[in-house]
Amino acid sequence: MSIVVTKMDTGCGEFVKDRNPIETENNVTNTEDEVDYDKLLSTAGKFGLYQIILFISTFPFYLYGVFMYYSQLFMTEVSPNHWCWVPELENMTELERRTLAIPLDSNAHFGYSQCKVYSANWSEVLRTGVRPDESWETIPCQHGWEFNKSEIPYPTISSELGWVCDKNSYQASAQAIFFIGSTVGGFIVGWIADRFGRLPAIVVSNVIGCVAGLASTFARNFIEFSICRFFTGMSYDNCMMMAYLIILEYVAPQYRTLLSNLSFALFYSASAVAMPWIVLASGHWKTISIVTSVPLALAVLSPFFIPESPRWLLSKGRTDEAVEKILTIGRVNKKEIPLKLIEQFKSSVSNAKKEDNYSAVELLKRPTMRVVFIAICIVYMCCMIAFDGLIRCLKQLEFDYFISFSLVSFTEFPSMVLTAFILDWTGRRWLTVVMSMASCVFSIMIAMVDGEIASVVFAVIARFCVNIACSAATQWTAEILPVSVRGSGVSVVHICGYIATVLSPYIAYLDTYIYWLPLVLIGCIAAGGGLVALLIPETANKDMPQTFEDAERLVKTAKFWEVPFLTKRKKKADLDRS
Repeated sequence: MSIVVTKMDTGCGEFVKDRNPIETENNVTNTEDEVDYDKLLSTAGKFGLYQIILFISTFPFYLYGVFMYYSQLFMTEVSPNHWCWVPELENMTELERRTLAIPLDSNAHFGYSQCKVYSANWSEVLRTGVRPDESWETIPCQHGWEFNKSEIPYPTISSELGWVCDKNSYQASAQAIFFIGSTVGGFIVGWIADRFGRLPAIVVSNVIGCVAGLASTFARNFIEFSICRFFTGMSYDNCMMMAYLIILEYVAPQYRTLLSNLSFALFYSASAVAMPWIVLASGHWKTISIVTSVPLALAVLSPFFIPESPRWLLSKGRTDEAVEKILTIGRVNKKEIPLKLIEQFKSSVSNAKKEDNYSAVELLKRPTMRVVFIAICIVYMCCMIAFDGLIRCLKQLEFDYFISFSLVSFTEFPSMVLTAFILDWTGRRWLTVVMSMASCVFSIMIAMVDGEIASVVFAVIARFCVNIACSAATQWTAEILPVSVRGSGVSVVHICGYIATVLSPYIAYLDTYIYWLPLVLIGCIAAGGGLVALLIPETANKDMPQTFEDAERLVKTAKFWEVPFLTKRKKKADLDRS
């Protein structure tokens, strides 16, 4: 999955560059009186035993994020290969029932009607041996449907309640309602995080997901199920990302790019790969809901092993508590923090000039930043539609659905590891552009090929590319916005991603009308995001803007063909010549 950031602090986004590095971790070589949080943290250990333990402790939250995101997909998925159930023919084999009672349909993907049955007295047909023909009258299914169990081998809510034919849009609508809940949850949980702290936000978001997920098992119709999934959606992402953001604040800036990608590569991808097999072991949609909801209750224990955000403590004037967190890091990492440095830090915090409180609306008031901000929102929305849509179109591959899901999900690991090491080398802009275009090409190729293996290979490559584009775009967003609106600005971009993802279930639903249309549309959307990315300036190896003036200067001085590794090579050649 792409890295998604919710309600970030003004300092959480500083992934790329440590502008004031301390040369040694035990000795303070900088004689300036100004000591910021990152300097103090580096003295306690930039990435030591404490950070490693804390990093590993976030694994359950990535599992929770996967549970919330994908559980509904498996609970509502239904085999596309289905036909009307005829009770009088229950003693016949599945193939015999379908051949006898279901009219052929050359326009249907499987060659026979999925929603109609011949109108006949089947007891009389069995007695006389008369075979129906095309002249016989057809009627809509009267007794429900039967499904090809080799594709989805367990009961889903869609198969139990008959969400097919005239109700086949219910799955997409329920998923859209889930993402609407995510949008609402982004505001509510974000407010809790800012007002009461990141730990209360972690607990609240996970408890909401637990309760709503369990309530889903009692749903008896579409309305009840949708209400439950709305509240489940409120938990999604926040149940994982709050812990992720806290961990980033306990790692020195130069390790954040690596850590932000490796956490998803190791924890998120492992959870996503395991998800379909957890589902198969559950064997029923209600069991799936229970298995993926109950573990979230363990989040109430998170205050015992996850510390509060130090930047949030500082923003609330609780400097002594933030310093105590740093001292704990030093003790575990066996680093001694000079008392003078601590006093300098406290003095710097107390003397710090309070910045103006802007909202993200300020980004739209300034012409230069308006174009960039809207472009960022569009790029992120396109990435999220492609990311989510590719998963939803797996049922079109005519390959084992669960194996396909695991293979596509595994792309998170290599793509995130690769991104962690090349993002500063290639830069954000051209990596996003190239990967978006590649995802477009391979998404369209999925729809064009006939072979099962070839379609799966193309799906894996398309998802691999869009993973990288999503990761680059997310980090890019935090780096282009000035400090005063970085938190609110990133939140708005994130919510735009939620809104865009509401569309992806309906895009996948278009295969009902034109089989190849969803994948072609997803490819075009990915390409559109890549083209819009050309409007955003490169931020790799540059200081993150502190003010609007800094941000506007970064935009105005940007070069279109700026590529970090080529720029470095050119500078080195110029130095050699001089």
